[in-house]
Amino acid sequence: MIKIQEYSGHIRNWEALCKELSIDSTLSREDREAAILVKAYETWGYEMGNHMHGMFAFALWDEEEKKLFCLRDQFGTKPFYYYETAEGKLFYGTSIRKIMEQPGFVKELNEEMLQLYLSLTYVAGENTFFRGLKKLMPGRYLIWQNRKLTIERYWSPEFHPDESKSLEDWADEIHTTLQKVLKEVKTEDEEADSFLSGGVDSSYVLAMSDAKMADSCGYEEERFDESKLAQATADILGRKMSRCVITPEEYFGAVPYVMYNMEQPLGDASAIVFALGCRATAQHTKLCYSGEGADEFFGGYNMYRNAERYGENLKTFYVGNTNIMKEDEKKKILKKYDPDVLPIELAASIYEETEGLDPLTKMSDVDIQIWLEGDIYFNVDKMSTAAGLEIRMPLTDTRIFDIASRMPSKYKVNEEQNKVAFRTAAAKVLPEEIAFRKKLGFIVPIRIWMADDRYNQDVREKFHSEMAEKFFNVEEINAIFDDYVGGNSDNWRKIWTIYTFLVWYEEYFVKR
Repeated sequence: MIKIQEYSGHIRNWEALCKELSIDSTLSREDREAAILVKAYETWGYEMGNHMHGMFAFALWDEEEKKLFCLRDQFGTKPFYYYETAEGKLFYGTSIRKIMEQPGFVKELNEEMLQLYLSLTYVAGENTFFRGLKKLMPGRYLIWQNRKLTIERYWSPEFHPDESKSLEDWADEIHTTLQKVLKEVKTEDEEADSFLSGGVDSSYVLAMSDAKMADSCGYEEERFDESKLAQATADILGRKMSRCVITPEEYFGAVPYVMYNMEQPLGDASAIVFALGCRATAQHTKLCYSGEGADEFFGGYNMYRNAERYGENLKTFYVGNTNIMKEDEKKKILKKYDPDVLPIELAASIYEETEGLDPLTKMSDVDIQIWLEGDIYFNVDKMSTAAGLEIRMPLTDTRIFDIASRMPSKYKVNEEQNKVAFRTAAAKVLPEEIAFRKKLGFIVPIRIWMADDRYNQDVREKFHSEMAEKFFNVEEINAIFDDYVGGNSDNWRKIWTIYTFLVWYEEYFVKR
């Protein structure tokens, strides 16, 4: 007998799986997905993940073999954690707090992670800020039997460039595949909104979906307010739009809520905006589309245009989308610094996997395996869950990635444009000025707000606190803060990353 111990997610290709596995497709979603997990395990065993599309993390108990089987989806859109106790028990699940509540869990800070966090701004790799608590990484499964832990990889990104197709061929394949995926993303009786920024990814998803309402975040400061571009897109597509205007007071007020619900610190300033956006959206819907994945798959970041120039040097420094503090600076500000704990080590095995491939592919693969899991998908899952909102990401799909894995880099990035083939596909349903609009990123006016004494009092207090003195040379971090307030706005990310760690630490080690 197979029993489901833990499950989080949405299985997209449920109709095909119900036919293949002889499951009643009229069952409720909960019963249907439970039946799929059990039957898929009985049919395909450890390879079951390769037969499923969607977002999922789960744990199954095999009563006959007295064996626990846990699996996380290919890209890590859903989190999964595990912890071995001193008594030889295994705690596991999608929530760190639930694991922490179990007798036998010893709450201890894993201070090594702070050194990595100060560079990356997120928790990368399998370790966490709680000593002994680990992540099951994407595309892996875990087996626990007879008190023995085994972890294997069932899927990894592979790249095999196909030079035989034209730009139009690739655009057509993206378009037809996304049409297929969107038919699976929800059932006919479900209604979904769609998050919308000024960028092509969310605009393309909205245009291809049946969402009647778009949801966007904006600010009173016009130069940062991307929601006006979103409104113009919604108008062109004939959709209604709900706009959440975020004030600095709301933004800073939400930081403890965000760090608590993240369960791990996250120094991505857009995460606060996303959290507030999720709460606003959850007031009128419980299901929403979002456009994550395309940038990493199809060459969306402006820095990717430097890939050829970086060449073989990539493996000496490129650890993903963010790398804000170098080792010399961390030596100065940290009370404990270990020269053997280096961010680049997290990417070493990925560079081995991509040996012989072009530089853009190497950069993309690092971001797919490290940045997406550690920052983007982590943020989406934790903040939507906290708000009671379910988010589905049509562009994050192994079938969409399969196209990107075969596409030569020249169709991803050129001297003038990024995401070339993807934008060409989007232009089939969007005006060219939207499909080929320059990438803006998720703009947050935090770099200005945090220098304002009306909003930065908690930052100042934390930087001078006894809590800060445990980890930092406070005179050094305050020198960075004073330099920032004095006009060096380039320091804002460093300030924010230190601050978010301190807020998170207070939530988990001081208050509780």
